[in-house]
Amino acid sequence: MSAPLYGIMAEFDDAGALLAAAGRLRQESPTAQLEAFSPFPITGLDELLAGRDDRTPAWMLLGGLLGGVGTFAIEWYSAVIDYPIQVGGRPPASWQAFLPPAIEMTILGAALFGVLAMLVASRLPMVRHPLFAVPAFERASSDRFFLLIRGSNVHFDAERARASLDELAPLAVWDVPS
Repeated sequence: MSAPLYGIMAEFDDAGALLAAAGRLRQESPTAQLEAFSPFPITGLDELLAGRDDRTPAWMLLGGLLGGVGTFAIEWYSAVIDYPIQVGGRPPASWQAFLPPAIEMTILGAALFGVLAMLVASRLPMVRHPLFAVPAFERASSDRFFLLIRGSNVHFDAERARASLDELAPLAVWDVPS
């Protein structure tokens, strides 16, 4: 029994070929998990690869709410319940004084949760990636374009994926081991 595949990857020599290949694969299999690697951004490629569920904004909202509400609650508790002090005849629960730190912590919480969500969604930090086993992949940052069909999909069929990529006339097709 062979080791499970991370996916099947094809190499193309220009951006147009990569874009056409991604479009054709998306039409053939709307549920396929596609990833593309290129040395520069390609207009229209994001829409074809849109298979990822980005939860970063929701995590940022959660972080902002936790930071702001948590800071406001701590300030209110310390000023009203734990250690009330009368200053200038103002009531201990003077909420206007609590707003600036709560707003600052809202921004900080949203930023921290956003960075953490981005790292988790990008699967970073990753010291060893299965794609690094493909020798030609080092050219992805200079002059080559790669399209990967990930094998983590329930409907993934390696033979069908390899045949689909072969039909697109790539320079080469590789099996990427896990």
